[in-house]
Amino acid sequence: MSGGELVKDIQTQVDRTVEYITGPELWVTIGLGALEICLILLVSLIIIKFGSRLVTRFFDNRKKGPFKITQRREATLKKLIINTLSYVVYFISFIMILETFTLEVGALLAGAGVAGLAIGFGAQNLVRDIISGFFIIFEDQFSVGDYIKTSGVEGFVEEVGLRTCKVKSWTGEVHILPNGNVTQVTNYSIYNSIAVVDVSVAYEENIERAEEAILELLKELPERYEQITEVPQLLGVQNLGASDVVMRIISEVQPMEHWVVARILRKEVKNRLDQVGIEIPFPRMVMYSRHDEAEQKQA
Repeated sequence: MSGGELVKDIQTQVDRTVEYITGPELWVTIGLGALEICLILLVSLIIIKFGSRLVTRFFDNRKKGPFKITQRREATLKKLIINTLSYVVYFISFIMILETFTLEVGALLAGAGVAGLAIGFGAQNLVRDIISGFFIIFEDQFSVGDYIKTSGVEGFVEEVGLRTCKVKSWTGEVHILPNGNVTQVTNYSIYNSIAVVDVSVAYEENIERAEEAILELLKELPERYEQITEVPQLLGVQNLGASDVVMRIISEVQPMEHWVVARILRKEVKNRLDQVGIEIPFPRMVMYSRHDEAEQKQA
């Protein structure tokens, strides 16, 4: 092929490329593909939103039926179902978008299946996390809203998934734990809690009189504070300190309300003891002067 023919052939290819790029066929194809992708995404969002509302309505209707589940378990299952629905819809949308690019989805899935089988042998931790997550949900070990302690983390459960769970500490940090690491859990939200308060009274005071004042106060508290489920108990003298007599009070309260009730008990007991004139001991300092002692001896 001579140089002139080569240049002519290159010019022909360039002209065809420019004609294809500037022609309506390419842009119509791109426009239809973009429109199809936007439509797929729009339908996916509608399905997720409608499905989330349907799941929420389903759980709301269950409250009126004969079969009831706890609010903790309901929040966990509702969030898990909504997340699973989102994952499934997103996966299907991704496959449909690939088809718009005329890719062989069947071949890709077959290759992904073989690759996934090979990766699965090395992803034992992932499989362990999923299995552990299933049993956490199935056995209702803890649910969304519970206050738990596990793997050195303590706080409220924000989310329970098949692979991870999120625990938010009271200072605001969110800890994401693989379910496989949740080997031992302390759940503080299942049963009622116990508030423990120690009250100090001065040695100079009448202990029996102090006990009568505290017992009279404890009978009034369940009517004033809904967190207190039963009348608190005064166990008696707990300790004889260096400058005080320590009496212990315990109170059964609603789950996770023991800190609040403990503060309430200290305040109420302090006010009642002040009303009846019983002194709570406080640090005292005695000053001793050798100069004053010498002057007294001379006198």
